[in-house]
Amino acid sequence: MSNTLTTIGFDADDTLWHNERFFALTQERFSDLLADHTDRGTLMARLLEAERRNLPHYGFGIKGFTLSMIETAVEVTEGRVSASVIAQLLDAGRDMLSHSVDLLPHAAETIEALRHNYKVLVITKGDLLDQERKLAQSGLRDLFHGIEIVSAETPDTYARIFSQHGTGADQGLMIGNSMASDVIPMINAGGWGVYIPHGLTWEIEHAPTPDHSKFHKISILSVLPPLIQTLTNGDTNAPS
Repeated sequence: MSNTLTTIGFDADDTLWHNERFFALTQERFSDLLADHTDRGTLMARLLEAERRNLPHYGFGIKGFTLSMIETAVEVTEGRVSASVIAQLLDAGRDMLSHSVDLLPHAAETIEALRHNYKVLVITKGDLLDQERKLAQSGLRDLFHGIEIVSAETPDTYARIFSQHGTGADQGLMIGNSMASDVIPMINAGGWGVYIPHGLTWEIEHAPTPDHSKFHKISILSVLPPLIQTLTNGDTNAPS
């Protein structure tokens, strides 16, 4: 197996900047608004069911999340949810679409350290306009050689992107906080998958840890450049 690595893909949300915490805050607001109709545990379970059900229709992102909150509110109130509550949920969605972009530690430095020796890409899913806004406000946009905002992250998606921007997925690496979207599909495409956990991760993004030679886990972005050095040198004692 060749250790040649030419192209590195970064997930965006909760890999380069905070994102899930805004969903968590909105869920708290949602729970408060529906507190007279059901308990928080039941409400969150119903919301997750709606999100799973709606992914094929609305895709990933804040707009689909907002529609799923409204749908769940209608369901748990048996159609009695007030126009005021619906309006507040819409306001909450709009607030999320304008939240600040706060970089995670070492995001800019890590990209800068790698971009001169590798092609670096950002590969993310979600609302197109929202992801473009966050990229622009992050100050990172000009550091990337390519930007891909996709509807889903699958092995075929990664195979296409790493062939288009690099030398194929087998000479590519993808790093992100989602085992289900960032890591496992990339490994299945033939590349390296690097998992960097975030304190808050959407349940749908969870998946079992793969037992694979191209899987690695790190705790902070600053460890990525030395990890890549060990991979390209064939060293099995990779930093974490």
